[in-house]
Parts: sequence; C-alpha cells; structure tokens
Amino acid sequence: MTDSHPQRWRILGLLALAELLGMSLWFTASAVSPDFAQRWALGPGQVAWLTTAVQLGFVAGTALAALLNLADLWPARRYFAGAAVLAAGANALLVLAPGYGAVLTLRFLTGLFLAGVYPPAMKMIATWFRTARGLAIGTVVGALTLGKAMPFLVDSLRSAGLALADVILLPSAGALAAAGLVWLLYRDGPYAFARRPFSWRLVGAVLRDRPTRLAIGGYLGHMWELYAMWALVTLFYADYFLAHGARELVATTLASATGFMVIGAGAIGAIVAGVAADRWGRERVAAGAMLISGTCALTIGWLAGAAVWLVVGLGVLWGVTIVADSAQFSALVTEVAPGHAVGTALTLQTSLGFALTAFSIWLAAWLADAAGWGVAFGMLAVGPALGIAAMVRLERLRRNGRGSGGVRGAVAADGSTLDPVET
Repeated sequence: MTDSHPQRWRILGLLALAELLGMSLWFTASAVSPDFAQRWALGPGQVAWLTTAVQLGFVAGTALAALLNLADLWPARRYFAGAAVLAAGANALLVLAPGYGAVLTLRFLTGLFLAGVYPPAMKMIATWFRTARGLAIGTVVGALTLGKAMPFLVDSLRSAGLALADVILLPSAGALAAAGLVWLLYRDGPYAFARRPFSWRLVGAVLRDRPTRLAIGGYLGHMWELYAMWALVTLFYADYFLAHGARELVATTLASATGFMVIGAGAIGAIVAGVAADRWGRERVAAGAMLISGTCALTIGWLAGAAVWLVVGLGVLWGVTIVADSAQFSALVTEVAPGHAVGTALTLQTSLGFALTAFSIWLAAWLADAAGWGVAFGMLAVGPALGIAAMVRLERLRRNGRGSGGVRGAVAADGSTLDPVET
C-alpha cells in the first residue's frame, strides 16, 4: 500500500514548521536562567525547576486531555491553535513576573498548554501518511527538537544587542505564528485511525502485559537522560568555557550557541532514525541510539580539560543520538499493547516519562553542583543502560512471536494504525 495524496508533503512541511515555532517555548526560561538566578539568588536546584515546572505542566496537560478526551471534542486544528495561543501568552508573561514563584507558575502553565501542541501534531501527520510514517514522524520530531533549541540561539545573540525580553517574547511570537499557520492551512488527512481513549480500568491490563511494560520501560530509560541533558548542557558548556579562560559574557554567549547546536543536532538523528527504524526495526534503532548516547553521558563530563573540538563534537554526537529513538517508543507501544488499551498505554507512557524527568533534572543539577559534571552526566547513563536491556528483551519476545497485541505488526508493514504520542 502506498500513499499518493498530492498534499501530504505540503502538510508535513506545514506541521514541521508549526512544531518548530510552537515548541520554542519549552526552554525559554532555561535559556535565560543565569539572569533569573542572579535576579533572585537562585541555587542550582531552583534553576532546575525552571525546566521541571514545564515537565510537570505537560504531564498535567496530557493527563487532562486524555481524561476529557479533548482530541475528540475539538477539531485538531482548533485544538492545536488554541493551545499554542495560550502557551504563547503564558510564556510572554514571564517578562512581567514579579518573582520566582510567579515564574514557576507560568512555566507550569506553558507546559500544560503545550500538551495541546506536542502530541496532537503527531496524530495529525499520521492522518496523511500510511507508508513512510517513520520518515514523517521523525521529521516532525526533528522540527520540534530544533524548536526547543531555538531560545538558546536567540540568547546567544544578546551580545549583539538583544535584550532579555527579546529572548522570551520572540518564542511567543513564533508560537502565535504556529497557531495561525495550523488554523488557516491545516486540514485532517484521508487516513484516519481508530480512537483509543484513556481508561483508568485498563491501566492494570497495560501493566500486566510484559511487552508493553518493556516498551514503556525503554521509554522511561530514554526520558531519564533526555530532558536532564537538554536542560543542563548549556550550563555545562558555560562552566567549560569559563574554565578555559573565556570572560563571563563570552562564555555565556558561546555556551548558548553550543547548546543550540547540541540540542538542535537531534533533528538530524530523529529523521535518520525514523527511516532506519522502518527498515531495521524499532528496538534495534532505539538500543543503538541509547548505546551511543549513554557512552557520551559517561564520557563528556570528565573532559573539562580536553580540546574544544572534542568536547563540542562529543556534545553534538550526544545531541544527535539522545533524541534519535524518541519517535520509536510510542510506535512500539502501539504495536505491542493490547489492542483495546493502546490509548491508555500511550497516555501512561507519556505521563510517567515526563514525571520521571522532573526528578532526573533535579538530581543531575544537584550532582553537578555537589560532585561535578562527570558524576552528574554519568548518572544519566543509567537510563540508557536500562532502556537497552528492555529493548533487547522486547525484540526477543517479538522475534518469538509474542508481543504484537496492539496493531499486530501492521505498522511495520504499512503504518496504517499508528496512533503516536511523542517524547
């Protein structure tokens, strides 16, 4: 079965651009965290909460959307556009925040509203692609990854005259543009998929199913590493450049630019891995990506005295591989979960994963301050190690003919039943 609709590539480009612009809100406070830390005398743990609050808001938004079945109540373009406008507003109010508590509240609300921008886009693109969904979803994941890196790029331009408010307000303007693009130009595609709503009574069925547990376990290992690295990598490079003699302003500028490169490089990994997973298998691609990213986590924090080309190059490799497996975990859940519980499994996976990041971000920030970056980043490698073990076991189960309850292999053949909720 092949796709032939003439509009599908235009829609892919539209949604990729909308995700890039909309998801630029995620790390705005993290990008300017040195300013907030100086203004309110924040410690490392408090700085980490600038990102953690977004994570928890996203968990709450995802759970609320699932419980209220919002994706069925509102057309996709209205849901996306409305959520993007609200997220843009919550983010813009940061420039008026009177204190640290207000910032955390606004960050939580931003994450809450981004739950209507992030997962829905994956389902929206799935209505346009039956074949090549690995490429399509990988492209959207790549775009949103690049979007999350954008505040760091904007922050790196402050030495050229941009103000703190510009770093905050430009992403909000981007999110408003994303809302307008989707509202005016997006329509659902011809390949609708079956609705699989969340149900509390099905949580037990999901947790009792071993293949689903393994798929979710791999995802949790991935999430343990991902957002902690994204949240802290710019701070790592700021310390690195300061240690190599750069003045504070120069070190901050270089760190922001490098953070953009490292996080943004994940766009390449997401697209390449999406194509590779369709060809070689999702478990193998996910395990391979986690092997490389985990090795980077174990290594990079100990290289404080190494050459710039090595430390930056290793960071970019880490950025490419740390997100390469993202699109594969929800696809795996759709393939292996009990068919009547796929929606519940996806919601449970996403909520548990983002909740876990709240702890890993805090722990990594605390360890960086208490024991150094080698220990902090090395601790993150625990996630990929456990994730690899889960993927090896899941592949063995599926090779032996077990663990195909969700869509019984249809995704590997034509992708026609994929119902993704992404990382």
